[in-house]
Amino acid sequence: MFESAGMIAQPYHIYIERTEAANNMARYYAMEISATLFGEACLKRTWGRIGRSGQSKMHHFENESDAVDLFLELMRQKRKRGYRPRPVRS
Repeated sequence: MFESAGMIAQPYHIYIERTEAANNMARYYAMEISATLFGEACLKRTWGRIGRSGQSKMHHFENESDAVDLFLELMRQKRKRGYRPRPVRS
């Protein structure tokens, strides 16, 4: 799947939110898989309160499939906790 240096087979990025007005909760979680200069797959996670810069963490993998596995596992966890895509406002 992760054949040549610097190439990701398809884009992986998501931005999701969890808001609960009654609890004053307004959180976001973002993830993206990209290639490093050395041809590794890198999963970058960013999270925090909506409107703030938050925290981030980067995971490096030798191949894209391992990065995708973690991406999907984290998505399942966040979905269980109530994170959803931001509603479209008109």
